[in-house]
Amino acid sequence: MASDEQQFQLSTRTLHADRLAGVEHGGIHKPIHTSVQFGFERVEDLIGVFQGTLKGGFNYARQGTPTSAALERQITLLEQGVGTIAFSSGMAALTAIFWTLLRAGDHVVTSQFIFGNTNSFFGTLANFDVDVTKVDVTSAANVEAALRPNTRIVFAETIANPATQVPDFDAIGRLCRERGLLFVVDNTITSPQIFRPGTVGAGLVINSLTKTIGGHGAALGGSVTDTGQFDWDRFPNISPSYLSSPARERGLTQIRKKALRDMGAALAPEPAHRISLGLETLPLRVAHTSATADALARFLQRHPAVSQVMYPMLPEHPQYEIAKRHFSAGSWLLSFELRDAATTLPVLNRLRLPIKATGLGDNRTLVIPVAPTIFWEAGPEARAMMGIGDGLVRVSVGLENVDDLIADFDQALAAG
Repeated sequence: MASDEQQFQLSTRTLHADRLAGVEHGGIHKPIHTSVQFGFERVEDLIGVFQGTLKGGFNYARQGTPTSAALERQITLLEQGVGTIAFSSGMAALTAIFWTLLRAGDHVVTSQFIFGNTNSFFGTLANFDVDVTKVDVTSAANVEAALRPNTRIVFAETIANPATQVPDFDAIGRLCRERGLLFVVDNTITSPQIFRPGTVGAGLVINSLTKTIGGHGAALGGSVTDTGQFDWDRFPNISPSYLSSPARERGLTQIRKKALRDMGAALAPEPAHRISLGLETLPLRVAHTSATADALARFLQRHPAVSQVMYPMLPEHPQYEIAKRHFSAGSWLLSFELRDAATTLPVLNRLRLPIKATGLGDNRTLVIPVAPTIFWEAGPEARAMMGIGDGLVRVSVGLENVDDLIADFDQALAAG
């Protein structure tokens, strides 16, 4: 099968990725390699791993294991990139990019509609003499207006959490190519099953593997994938140590060395294995949760207690045309605003199926009032800039029966 694997669809090749790459003792899944050290018959091979001349070898688990490497191959295949690094969490993956590729005096342009923890991290980054400008990325003109001679990276999420804004992908990608800027896209909400940011010129793609790709809410993990779309010869911050590597490998090499070896953000073997197993059902889960989210969004849109529903595949969504052009489905994230913010907590307390919890991309539906929880620390001014009202509810749609889920929301809203 390995000789003609390219004839198969991407989902089939991903499902069989372990077997096609070769698994010890004929196993179907890559086993969990718990060893921290890896020995060699020849000291020359050990030296080759340290110096990067021996590909595929391992020297210490902080820089990767056979288990995490198998997962990295799967993510690379899904994103159709040239390489991937697995991390201990999505935030570890995201922060690794900026800590390892930026220097004091650099500038970043980022979406103003970003995950709360990402927003907090950019505040920390500013303490190290890296300027961060936040703009409305639904228009590339805003990005262009914010660029400076020292701008190095433009960052956006595919679908903003929680208000679901979608960037002007094509125009931002063109702008970054013309200016030689690294376009970094967080693909967590959509996942490569719905959208591949490399198609719009993103050079690096982040996935919080905890969510869509892993599913199940059973393991933390994150990844950074190089799509092959960025010319690393144009990036001024590559350390001299890595300039001897082929240009297409320099970005990931620096990130792996600095973030895994120096910072210790490696993904452990057991969660890597759990995520790999969850990945096998990705197409089925994404299809179900997207269809359910779409149906729930349309129900909520018609309900008199709801003033606004935020879901990219609704024709009324401001970026509907962009979402329809780029996404194969709408994913599992939706938010809605209650007309009377004072009823938010009673409505959520009446829900029986959704779990009142933080987190996203679980097999079970999760709900949370946004303003007093995950965006409380951001403050009212930042919440207003992100489109987060006091009555905003975020829903991460799971695998429940769609009729059961809608009926539960119906009873909870009707009583309010």
